[in-house]
Amino acid sequence: MSTTAPTREALALHGGTPVRKVLLPYGRQAITEEDIQAVAETLRSDWLTTGPKVNEFEEAFAAWVGARYAVTFSSGTAALHAAAFATGIGSGDEAITSPLTFAATANCALYQGGRPVFADINKDTLTIDPEQVSFLINSRTKALLPVDYAGHPADLDALLKIAERNGLTVIEDACHALGAEYRKQRVGSIAHMTIFSFHPVKHLTTGEGGMVTTNDSKLAGILRKFRNHGISSDAGDRQREGQWKYDMVLLGFNYRLPDIACALGLQQLSRLDANLTRRKEIANRYSSAFREIPGVIVPAVSPQLVPAWHLYPIRFELGQFTVGRAEIFRALRAENIGVNVHYIPVHLHPYYRDRFGYKGGEFPIAEAAYESLISLPMFHGMTDEDVSDVIGAVEKVTQYYAP
Repeated sequence: MSTTAPTREALALHGGTPVRKVLLPYGRQAITEEDIQAVAETLRSDWLTTGPKVNEFEEAFAAWVGARYAVTFSSGTAALHAAAFATGIGSGDEAITSPLTFAATANCALYQGGRPVFADINKDTLTIDPEQVSFLINSRTKALLPVDYAGHPADLDALLKIAERNGLTVIEDACHALGAEYRKQRVGSIAHMTIFSFHPVKHLTTGEGGMVTTNDSKLAGILRKFRNHGISSDAGDRQREGQWKYDMVLLGFNYRLPDIACALGLQQLSRLDANLTRRKEIANRYSSAFREIPGVIVPAVSPQLVPAWHLYPIRFELGQFTVGRAEIFRALRAENIGVNVHYIPVHLHPYYRDRFGYKGGEFPIAEAAYESLISLPMFHGMTDEDVSDVIGAVEKVTQYYAP
């Protein structure tokens, strides 16, 4: 008895009809009329920067994550830099971080004259492996810089115990993880300092912007000075006190986030719970569909943790397909699904290769993950039809390239 191979729908890459007519991006901001009105009201006020909206946003944000203090910055990168400064990272010091992250995470140590040292990742969660971290600690180590990859918190308990034993500071890069929970605590209230980003593809946006949360009043004071040229007061303070004198007490930068942006952030914060709920709904639909596809690995979620689902990265077991990741990526883009790849491991960038001599192969788990990863569209403004289009495109492409 003969069998006939199933008919495979022609891919858009090969001239077939794409799943969507218009490209669906991997991430996108959601701006409402209330957001626009809040910004307009601030534009009509007396303060466009270093005014009351900054304090309002910081206080509301700190309360939401459960931290004592929150300090705004002009970007997540600026926030990372400030945290590295507040930690006291200097020439010859080391900060241990993940290679599977955006370059800014590692670069913040370089800004201070230190050196980022990479530890390989957990093969399931793709977050830094505490056991690998322990092997790398020496007299030059100053900080641990875990990354909450895709919105899944790193193993914070293990990392904080390592830090306590060795007198280190934990700077948690939670730029993906606003709203995530670690053992029933919100991310932002756990590490010595936690970094958030408000880029348009994040859970809430201020256009550009960032935040550091901490429970340490001394660190909060250093962070506030560092973002304001190292000056011990700001314009609002001086106006309220009716005086002009100011003192520069440390070498800082102009990393301030203006009131205009904070007004937008405040308004977006009011919808954060709803945004997180929607992202979870999308992730659940994706996982239900994709775990049935041979060769597709859906994101792992550790017990007692609640991810924030900034990204939804799937991995392909490439031996189960007739082509590699690059061809699958191109095929999904041709179907008008705006997939992306997060991230090229930091040590493989030309700057790091040239400066530190990395050749590739140093961190096999992170490098293997990178070779198989594709991030699917994930943002709270996606409609149910958008989600169905993504699922349909992945099913179409994987079926076409199945052996």
